[in-house]
Amino acid sequence: MRHLIDIGDLAVGEIDELIAVAEDIMAHPAKYAEVCRGKQLATLFFEPSTRTRLSFESAMLALGGSVIGFSSADSSSATKGESVADTTRTVGCYADIIAMRHPKEGAPMAAALKSYVPVINAGDGGHNHPTQTLTDLLTIREELGRLGDFTIGMCGDLKFGRTVHSLSSALARYAGIRFVFISPDELRIPDYLRLSLLRQGFGIEETASLEGAIGELDVLYMTRVQRERFFNEADYVRLKDSYILDAAKLSLAREKMLVLHPLPRVNEIAPEVDDDPRACYFRQMRYGKFIRMALIMKLLEVRP
Repeated sequence: MRHLIDIGDLAVGEIDELIAVAEDIMAHPAKYAEVCRGKQLATLFFEPSTRTRLSFESAMLALGGSVIGFSSADSSSATKGESVADTTRTVGCYADIIAMRHPKEGAPMAAALKSYVPVINAGDGGHNHPTQTLTDLLTIREELGRLGDFTIGMCGDLKFGRTVHSLSSALARYAGIRFVFISPDELRIPDYLRLSLLRQGFGIEETASLEGAIGELDVLYMTRVQRERFFNEADYVRLKDSYILDAAKLSLAREKMLVLHPLPRVNEIAPEVDDDPRACYFRQMRYGKFIRMALIMKLLEVRP
């Protein structure tokens, strides 16, 4: 039995295989419609979510399976003091696979250590979000046509942004990636990630200027400044609008640069950008369903 807690749990060949299966699902959806008949997915979301939770549920239903679970810690026995491990063992009696989101780093790992069924980390605090990373990789592959030899700019909350941490670690396993990290000093990437990339020989640039960097990018990965990760409201208010991608800034970019965002957005991408063909973030959400279908199949060891 396997779990997915960190994107590093998957070999590069396995990631490429998942992407290939997702592409086949997009091309031949009817072929996969009954693959998980009789199987149940439990979505245990101790933290709010729209896209991740619904895409997991949609993925399982599209595979012919069913879904149980909760969308808030308030509707679970966590409010009575039940541990994550006990919740997981309980739910494992009713479901075949679990997708868990939790505000505390490491909670899905603690759950996996005691689980009777595969556990998928659907985001744990500011640490990791491997299925968003799979979504991002599929998006780049579909829209750019390759998973190597490009420059990616990551902009916004790079300190607490679990999607940035996961995606950077994943892309570091492909050749020819150049990283440009765009953030205020207070929200720079964690030291461990910077040192890891440098040790692996990757070129990285850190800057506070989106306008100065955007012209050299093949992919721009925008993120919101996350209110829920701040202990000080004044710091959040001061930093929340540090970067706003609008039509004027986008005019400085390459004609075929991709704009990605894990969503939700607040003010960091102006609505006027949505209709630009370079804006991929809503297509990105659609890709998320298909890659999660492929992942569920892999962990449940089922095939069409």
